[in-house]
Amino acid sequence: MPFSLHQGDALSVLATLPDACVDSVITDPPYNSGGRTAKERTSRTARQKYTSNDAKHALPDFTGENMDQRSYSFWLTQIMTEAHRLTKPGGTALLFTDWRQLPTTTDALQAAGWLWRGVLGWHKPQARPQKGRFTQNLEFVIWGSKGALDGSQNEVYLPGFFSASQPSGKERQHITQKPVSVMRELVKICPEKGTVLDFCAGSGSTGVAALLEGRSFIGVEKTAEYSRIAADRLTETLNQTLTREDFILAA
Repeated sequence: MPFSLHQGDALSVLATLPDACVDSVITDPPYNSGGRTAKERTSRTARQKYTSNDAKHALPDFTGENMDQRSYSFWLTQIMTEAHRLTKPGGTALLFTDWRQLPTTTDALQAAGWLWRGVLGWHKPQARPQKGRFTQNLEFVIWGSKGALDGSQNEVYLPGFFSASQPSGKERQHITQKPVSVMRELVKICPEKGTVLDFCAGSGSTGVAALLEGRSFIGVEKTAEYSRIAADRLTETLNQTLTREDFILAA
């Protein structure tokens, strides 16, 4: 199978995987940001933070959004250290973050042993304007590598800026779902036929993009309901990408 999906705690699951089994780590960890006070940080669920009251359908909640900044940095450093072990030399890591947690995320990446390579931008055209201030229509992707990069191993020229709206309506299956169009560009940092790891898989968008771009995928998702959604999306994508030759070879 070109993908495997594990339902459980990311640190526990990653500890069971062998060294140097993936080429790229591409993930969207919970940002743990946006609370001005301790009450706001601890009393609001992820759904209350990231969806509006007039949302047309309820989305499952997820945990891990109530840490303060130091705890988030400690957790992210731990898990990115484990991800570093799983990544082949010369492999890459990409982590989504917002402006509040950008410094913390770059610190955690480097503390875990990665070389910080830069910051990518994701522009959201439909972000809500704010009177008297700048529109917050950018999220960021911190990226780094496990040691030196060899461009001859993956001869791609990738942009550093992406523009696409978050899925909406029935297409939105996760509170913080990322556009597959953006994820398809990001997974190209993984060499062809390589393996992408996402330890916060959510509804599976990273995995869908990986399969569409001819990569294999390992996903970990803690929330059972999102794990089921991701499994369905990955299976559907796999069925769409299979060819007659795949069945002949399998036979």
